[in-house]
Amino acid sequence: MNKIIVRRYEAPCGGLVLGAYGDSLCLCDWEVERHRKRVDHRLHRLLDAEFVTGASEVLDNAAAQLDEYFAGKRRVFDIPLLFVGTGFQKTVWNELLKIPCGETISYGEMAKRIGKPKAVRALANANGANSISIFAPCHRVLGSDGSLTGYAGGLAAKEYLLKLEKAI
Repeated sequence: MNKIIVRRYEAPCGGLVLGAYGDSLCLCDWEVERHRKRVDHRLHRLLDAEFVTGASEVLDNAAAQLDEYFAGKRRVFDIPLLFVGTGFQKTVWNELLKIPCGETISYGEMAKRIGKPKAVRALANANGANSISIFAPCHRVLGSDGSLTGYAGGLAAKEYLLKLEKAI
């Protein structure tokens, strides 16, 4: 069976679980996230892989880049990412990568950008299923009125990340 190597990372706004599959990061998820088991199940099933605590170059690089990010010294990540999900989810997650650090967009605007203006709810669900938080910046997507809406790490973490990015 394949392996997803995992380790813990303590961010200033909450604990994260980092996971590497081969040479790519496939997991950066909040420990307290209510869908943790669902995310892990999806990765386990689609990658036919088991989770093993350990170390890898990908995880070391991801942790180092997160350290720089939280220190206000990094705006862009360059870790290879492996999105594991449906075609629609991957489209949404790849669109997240196009939102610049320090900027936000609404779910409606993002739906228009991917050519599915009526798929706001489906887009929001896909955004919520993102298993690579921060690196694929789902925290940069806001409600249509600019409000902070659901976030896997909690709204306090989302607010923290957005304030951090505005200061970088």
